[in-house]
Amino acid sequence: MADSNLPIYPLTFEPIYKEKVWGGRTLEKLGRTLPGGTDILIGESWELADLAQTSVSGGGGGAERSVIANGPLAGKAFTDVIREGEADILGGLTLTPDGGFPILLKFLDARQHLSVQVHPSPAYADEHDDAFLKSEAWYVLDADPGAVIFKGVKPGVTPEQFREAIEQDRVEPLLIAVPVKPGDCHYLPSGTCHALGAGVLVAEVQTPSDTTFRVYDWGRTGRELHVDQAMQCIEFGPPDVSRNEPNTTVQGAFADITQLVVCEYFRIERYQVEKSQELALSYAQPVMWMVLQGNGSISCDGAPDVTFDRGQTLYIPPGMRNGKLRVEAGTTWLEVTFPQAQDARIA
Repeated sequence: MADSNLPIYPLTFEPIYKEKVWGGRTLEKLGRTLPGGTDILIGESWELADLAQTSVSGGGGGAERSVIANGPLAGKAFTDVIREGEADILGGLTLTPDGGFPILLKFLDARQHLSVQVHPSPAYADEHDDAFLKSEAWYVLDADPGAVIFKGVKPGVTPEQFREAIEQDRVEPLLIAVPVKPGDCHYLPSGTCHALGAGVLVAEVQTPSDTTFRVYDWGRTGRELHVDQAMQCIEFGPPDVSRNEPNTTVQGAFADITQLVVCEYFRIERYQVEKSQELALSYAQPVMWMVLQGNGSISCDGAPDVTFDRGQTLYIPPGMRNGKLRVEAGTTWLEVTFPQAQDARIA
């Protein structure tokens, strides 16, 4: 892969807003100006997307591709920039089989419970060409008192009992309700029966798939359920994610770093900066930041400085030259990297 003539600098993207029956306006807490008035319920903001495939069965968000919002490349589709400057933009990262970027980043705002749903199990995806694995993680940004997520089916519940509960509209007692608060992070592997609970705002990191099978929708009408497909995919019982949620913190040279999620698809760490400072910034693989609080800027060769603050998502390419980070005390972000990028660290 030869070097390109593209300017290489940290990228931000135009949010792709999704109106949802369960959505709200809480994304305004992140400094967003949302489309429409207060009666327009925004459930999702797709922050970084390069999703070409769309499932022909099940619910989902559909195919979407992000457009760059800043700098000399503003207005260009991310997928086109990848192809023009693959070495500098991706380093050695492998794309998906259909040529897409292998991570999808979102913010989700649940004013009401999301549908109880499941994403294809590996076995189901292997047998169905139109179904794609979707493992995801939720980092809780805001939560009402008493808020929960639903994560797995209670031990001992059989498929027969679960299907009967669907038919009798009493699914909730069979689900594992997990209380949540800001700062919590949960991994949801494909095959986990789950739902985001009312009053919860999360950052979501997921594999790039829109295949979602709704199994229960809390009495709402008008949206299709996919019970037969879901029953083929649900991994019954609590998800075994203890090894995926280390929640360990180390004190780095300039920030406290908490390892939140480690899986075969992505790694999520939280960086909390203790004091204002300036330092070199260099990565060997693509790195994504979802800024939780604070502010700063990144400078590099060939482009204007990129400023960031709460609620912004940045893509930092490995081909960036002479990167320098200026960051204020208290700034916190989620850093998303790939398992193969073990050396993806601030220099």
